[in-house]
Amino acid sequence: MELELAGRRALVTASGGGIGAAIAGRLAAEGCAVLVHGRDAARTEKVAERLRAAGGTADTVLGDLTDEDAASEVAGHAAAWNVDVLVNNAGPVAEHDWENAGPAAWLAAMNGNVLSAVRLIQGVLPGMRARGWGRVINLGSRGATTPLPNLVEYSAAKAAVVNMTTSLARHLAGTGITANTVSPGVIVTEGMRKLFEDGAARRGWPRQWDELEPLVAAEYAPNPTGRLGTTDDIAATVTFLASPLAGYINGINLRVDGGIAPVP
Repeated sequence: MELELAGRRALVTASGGGIGAAIAGRLAAEGCAVLVHGRDAARTEKVAERLRAAGGTADTVLGDLTDEDAASEVAGHAAAWNVDVLVNNAGPVAEHDWENAGPAAWLAAMNGNVLSAVRLIQGVLPGMRARGWGRVINLGSRGATTPLPNLVEYSAAKAAVVNMTTSLARHLAGTGITANTVSPGVIVTEGMRKLFEDGAARRGWPRQWDELEPLVAAEYAPNPTGRLGTTDDIAATVTFLASPLAGYINGINLRVDGGIAPVP
């Protein structure tokens, strides 16, 4: 399917690896020029080089989005780059429950997941408005609708992301700019896969991933699809929502989680 993204310009935050890198790669493959963002110069440039080697157009921008001054610089760079697709993928996660999530943890979750996105949205919206077209896609989480007991402040912050995205879509009515949330389920990144492989022996499970994944899916993330998600599952969804073909999809929270069962 031709997604009509050639010539568009995208910023994908936290795209030096994992889900962000997959999104950047899929957008570039569809003809988007991609601004790869990260905090580690070497990792960020490596992704950009990979996109360019595949025939895409890519540049990099560095900055800690939890810091107001650094985020302002990233937003300014994105605005000067005429970004018309903003993918807010950055969002720190930390394990806390109600017994050990102190005020500092709650503030960090809101700053890293909500305010980091707000800073960039406010930075690029004027240019999108002037051009009469844009896409804002914020990454949520399954925890936004089924709060995870070991990720209490993260789940609440992602619920705020869903809420603010719907608010933004309504605010932008008639501008040609849409705003949507994509909420991943359990996605196999390199780090997550290693975590389960390293812990397999303690459970008496096989370490071979093709044998291990069905067990992890059944025990940790039961869902009717029968597997865990991939970074490409998220990248494909985000890329479609970024395209002109998705112009009538606005203000939604799209769960990409295999139909995972709610947390009891």
